[in-house]
Order: sequence, then structure tokens, then C-alpha cells
Amino acid sequence: MTMTLTRELTHEPQIGLSAENRAELIAILNRILADEHMLYARLRNFHWNVSGIHFRTFHELFEEQYNAIMLIADEVAERVRMLGGYAIGTLSEFLGATTLDESPNTYPSAETMVRRLAQAHEHIIQNLRDDIDACADEFGDEGTADLLTGIMRQHEEMAWMLRSTLNQ
Repeated sequence: MTMTLTRELTHEPQIGLSAENRAELIAILNRILADEHMLYARLRNFHWNVSGIHFRTFHELFEEQYNAIMLIADEVAERVRMLGGYAIGTLSEFLGATTLDESPNTYPSAETMVRRLAQAHEHIIQNLRDDIDACADEFGDEGTADLLTGIMRQHEEMAWMLRSTLNQ
């Protein structure tokens, strides 16, 4: 699970976590950061390219969600820094660390867009459940586990909103 860090830890915070545990936590957080950015890009793409009878509804829903995702990404990156690491921030780093797939040159129907976005949120939720357990149980970091629990709840709500538009 450990992502190769291209830089050393920025500093050694004395917060009751070993350097090894902080490095593992930073790797988890950077993967989450990459997933958030991949979902953000997908939301922006679909926001720009949605069409059909429900254009306005989906256009606004996708905008609401990508704005929420950017706030989540900022919280995750700041947590990386709190733990003494560097937050990844380039497109190539995001592509190398994400667990979400990319679908370039694909412009699906509005219904398919909504379905794919719900699936992406659900994928992130499933990863977060494992990450929360690892942060608390394996690495002794209840602070990061708490942050991720809040993020998971936000993704659960966004997935629900999307599924509800499809009557699922």
C-alpha cells in the first residue's frame, strides 16, 4: 500500500506517531488526494458536457459536488502537511496514485454520467472504510481516521444524491 515518496518528510512533528507510521499515513492520504482530484476532473468534465432535458439540474449538481470535492482535497492535503509530509499536487502524481480509472474522449449520456459518478463515489467510500480502519488500528492515528470518517459521510451523501436522481 505504501506509495513511493519522492521527497523526505518535511519535518518531524512530535505528535505521538512514529516516522514510519506517519509515512504510511501520508501515502494513504496522498492516494485519497489523487482519487479526489480524479473525481473532481470527472465532475468538471461532465459539468461542462452534460446535455439533455435535465441539463440544468445535472449541471448544477455536478458543480455543487466538484466544489465540495475541492474542499475535501484541501483538507486531505493539509493533513499530509500536519503529519510532516508533502502533498502530491501534479497531474502525473495524481494519475500515478489514483485508484479511479480515467475515460478520456468519452462523453456519455447524462444518465450514464450520473451512474459513473455514483460508482466513483462508492469506490472511494469502500476505500475509505479500509483506510479508516488502517489509520486507527494499524497506525494509531485517530485524528486521520476521524477526518476520513467525515469525508466518507460526505461521499455517501453525494452518492445518495446521484443515485436518487436515477430512482435507484
